[in-house]
Amino acid sequence: MRRPTVIGNWKMNASFAQTADLLAGLSEGWTGVHQAEVAVCPPYPYLAKAAELLEQSNIAFGAQDLSQHASGAYTGQVSADMLLDLGCKYVLVGHSERREYQGETDTLIAEKFEAAAKKGLVPVLCVGETLEEREAEKTFDVVGRQLRAVIERVGLEGVAKGVVAYEPVWAIGTGRSATPEMAQEVHAYIREVLGPEGEHTAVLYGGSVKPESAAALFAQQDIDGALVGGASLKAEDFLAICRAAE
Repeated sequence: MRRPTVIGNWKMNASFAQTADLLAGLSEGWTGVHQAEVAVCPPYPYLAKAAELLEQSNIAFGAQDLSQHASGAYTGQVSADMLLDLGCKYVLVGHSERREYQGETDTLIAEKFEAAAKKGLVPVLCVGETLEEREAEKTFDVVGRQLRAVIERVGLEGVAKGVVAYEPVWAIGTGRSATPEMAQEVHAYIREVLGPEGEHTAVLYGGSVKPESAAALFAQQDIDGALVGGASLKAEDFLAICRAAE
């Protein structure tokens, strides 16, 4: 049975003090035993603070990206081993903002997924289409291509070591969100592409997820949780989404 999962992507936000306050609020609000897995992905400089403040909590943490290289002369990059040294469990791979702003290709993203999984990190593979691609009815083509690039690199069993997050690009940070039915349609397609491994691979939805929209999304058969952006920067909003996943 797939465990409900909610992961917060803080992107390039928060200060050191704000990070400490937010982590403290999350830890205090998510005590005891829960059905849902909860994690946050702060910016690199605050991962050590997350390791310190979440050590006694039941909240995991991860990074927003990693290098495909294990080590070497790659200024500004961070390896899987470095993330593991800090206690990271998760790492985001192929977020649409990195695809768009850093020009990351399907091939590079597949290499990063492999680098994370080989070391024991849980890669969160982000897939999704732009508004133009959706309007051209190319959603399945785009999402299928992004998935198959990773499948070709690590195989279906390799993909199952991670998490897939469907994030329609047109819904990220725009206040717009796919309807539960729209999201479910794509999630079902993702499971179809993953074949038998899809039955036990968590598939999350991301794209302006809010407390008021979370329950309807999570009620869908193939939506196992959420990758949360803006709402993850407010403890009460994020915790409300986490509670909805239970």
